Amino acid sequence: MGRAFLYVILGGGVAAGYAALEFTRRGIGHGELCIISEEPVAPYERPALSKGFLLPEDPARLPSFHTCVGAHEERLTPKWYKEHGIELVLGTRVMSADVRRQTLLTSSGETISYKTLIIATGARALKLEEFGVMGSDAPNVCYLRNLADASRLVNVMQSAAGGKAVVIGGGYIGMECAASLVTNKISVTMVFPEEHIMARLFTPTIAAFYEDYYSSKGVEFIKGTVLSSLETNSLGQVVAVNLKDGRRLPADMVVVGIGIRPNTMLFEGQLTIDEKNGGIKVDAKMQTSNRSVYAVGDVASFPLPLLGSRNRRLEHVDCARKSAIHVVSSIMDPKDTGNFDYLPFFYSRVFTLSWQFYGDNAGEVVHFGDLSSFQGPFGAYWVNGKGQIVGAFLEGGSKDEYEAIARICRVQPVVGDRLDLASRGLEFAVSGDYGPPLSAGDDMGLVVERQLYAWHAAAGVLVAFSISAFAYWYGRRRRRW
Repeated sequence: MGRAFLYVILGGGVAAGYAALEFTRRGIGHGELCIISEEPVAPYERPALSKGFLLPEDPARLPSFHTCVGAHEERLTPKWYKEHGIELVLGTRVMSADVRRQTLLTSSGETISYKTLIIATGARALKLEEFGVMGSDAPNVCYLRNLADASRLVNVMQSAAGGKAVVIGGGYIGMECAASLVTNKISVTMVFPEEHIMARLFTPTIAAFYEDYYSSKGVEFIKGTVLSSLETNSLGQVVAVNLKDGRRLPADMVVVGIGIRPNTMLFEGQLTIDEKNGGIKVDAKMQTSNRSVYAVGDVASFPLPLLGSRNRRLEHVDCARKSAIHVVSSIMDPKDTGNFDYLPFFYSRVFTLSWQFYGDNAGEVVHFGDLSSFQGPFGAYWVNGKGQIVGAFLEGGSKDEYEAIARICRVQPVVGDRLDLASRGLEFAVSGDYGPPLSAGDDMGLVVERQLYAWHAAAGVLVAFSISAFAYWYGRRRRRW
């Protein structure tokens, strides 16, 4: 038994919904597209799970956050897919894939064939057992990756109201879940091995602001250590968390957010895997090493022009949305579709705070604004070795201000005086009063904080001599022609 489709999207997350909408806008016919998902519901906006879904009052529930409401587009309910002739194969796992034969074998025994496959399998949450700690199956240990996880987390929070929670991990999930737990009147202790929260993105200065804010809400931080074991009672419920440094933390519930791993297993040995960044390696059209297969979202490692076309795998909803739209364009209109020129973007909203980051957090950091109080806006620029602004972070900005820092990261203007940049701060980006980007032929030595006049003079003489020599050679050569 089997079915055949022109296009198949494997994975029912954010990317699948945005790709489906783009396919319909480009005129695919009824019965040409199929979406296969392990989840029993149509694609939805995953960020809602760590935000609105966890609110104690008037929480977000489906169908309110089906894709593509996160980008102020249509809300794609199951009815929408049916009306557009898109086949949803839900609650179904694909057991094996054969990219040479262009087939997928599902857990029900059905073979689904395709002409073009889009891999949108996303990533899975890392489990404690992968770090040698048993206990993930305890009824009050929670992860957060999909709708089932979120529903379970809500139930556990309700049963632990007024109690104590231990959050393992200081990244996105840890920070957003900690805020939701506090809102649900649960005491929170966060445990992570790094020196500060959000260590992959935040500077120590930025992290200190958020740690102070969380502390003002009653959150406690234990840094520089990890979980060693979980204590359980006769019912199998966790009652305490034991840390490697010897401390014991009583707990009514545990939330684990220790990272994710891209879901590449079905395609290992068939497609090129990026061993350094993880994920399936694709080109600037999101095409894999097999011409009939593409990959998008968390599972894809793609070249970033703003970073010298080095490959990166980005774990964020914005990338999932935009890569999905781009891949459909690449498939349907390859001649007129350019390369995926993506500007890395991350954001979060916790309590009354809201921040956005664009670009790359590499190079010298220039902070600006008042970080001594809980009143924004404040932020930072990252300046690379050529003196270009390549990254920007902003807390408490307006729509126009966020657009301004995005624009400056796209332009990558050259800056000289870092003190002046810190003094002007956000105004520098908003004003648009900055020079052009550094062109490929510009001499990075001309952009320095301390001008090396002697070096410049010597360089000028050398350049002038080179130009004269070239002119002499060129004149003689033309006479030969």
